[in-house]
Amino acid sequence: MEDYLIGIGKRIKEIRKNNKKTISDVAINAGVTAGLISRIENGRTIPSLPVFLKIVGALDTELTDFFDGMPKVNGQNFLVSRKDDQTIIEKEDEAIGFTYNYIFSKQLNSVGFESVLLEVQPNSKREKVVTDAFEFKYILTGECSYVIGDQEVLLKEGDSIFFDGRIPHVPINRGTVPSKMLVVYFFI
Repeated sequence: MEDYLIGIGKRIKEIRKNNKKTISDVAINAGVTAGLISRIENGRTIPSLPVFLKIVGALDTELTDFFDGMPKVNGQNFLVSRKDDQTIIEKEDEAIGFTYNYIFSKQLNSVGFESVLLEVQPNSKREKVVTDAFEFKYILTGECSYVIGDQEVLLKEGDSIFFDGRIPHVPINRGTVPSKMLVVYFFI
């Protein structure tokens, strides 16, 4: 996953240079520091979703154009984040009993946003669907296989996946208990 996230920084730099913008131009238009843009471009930090959206907007590029230039991870049409790969984010020193667990961030241009809680029962059935959205799914309980195009990936509690919803897809619960997931749609 790190290679993909570093790829986001490289893609930002590539678009910025192609648009003949300086780091300062992008930083000012995105409302962030030039240092942050530099760290993102060099793969030393990952922007939050709101910051990423501002950066993509400051690059004067469309969401689909931004991601069309991104290399696919291992040749796949999706990006999986495993629970074991998640890290704890250091926050306020005064906070007691609060743990911020970094799950996944994906920055997109100004698009519609929708989130839902989806429960997939064991042995449920549905044909593949297509949505005009990029989709992020985070498995809260149980496990669920996700078929995207002709590929299938098993997601367990704590795992997440991000993919282009224009690729036909369907969740399949082959387990014995319901699978609950947080679903976030970023409409194109």
